[in-house]
Amino acid sequence: MEPLEQLIENYAHAYPQEKAPHEMLEYLKTEDCFYNHNYHGHFTGSAWVVNPDKDQILMNHHKNLGKWLQFGGHADGEEDLLSVAVREAKEESGIQNFTVLSTEIFDMDIHEIPERMDQPAHRHYDVRFLLEADPFGNKIVISDESYDVAWVSTERAVGLNPEMSIQRMVRKTLLMKNN
Repeated sequence: MEPLEQLIENYAHAYPQEKAPHEMLEYLKTEDCFYNHNYHGHFTGSAWVVNPDKDQILMNHHKNLGKWLQFGGHADGEEDLLSVAVREAKEESGIQNFTVLSTEIFDMDIHEIPERMDQPAHRHYDVRFLLEADPFGNKIVISDESYDVAWVSTERAVGLNPEMSIQRMVRKTLLMKNN
């Protein structure tokens, strides 16, 4: 797999209208940018999980943030964010069999994480990869990090979380489905 810097550059070329790649390339030069003890911000890896027909998304109702989101988490020093995304999808959904649809970045987003008792507010530099799983061949197990995990239609995904980054990933999913 290509280094993260190259993957971000590839993404920036494919989506020149998005601002996140340029800021991420700059932040990549920051010491300890892959560790969550960096309270300015840190890289995270996420998985946007679709079914084979690309008309359903596997999402989790995240306890700490109280939102329906894609699966993801801290890199914990790991620079291979695809591995982080797959690890987090397995841990948070209970599903162990995923197909990585591309080793290229599917989406990226920089977002604020609110202050909690043990952490100040900080930013997540979230790099997202596209995975596929069969909703009928895999049993979901809800982790301690989630209130719920569910397969939802692309329309319902936006209804559960209307944030721009979710809308953007749904649009990309629909484009793939229609091509």
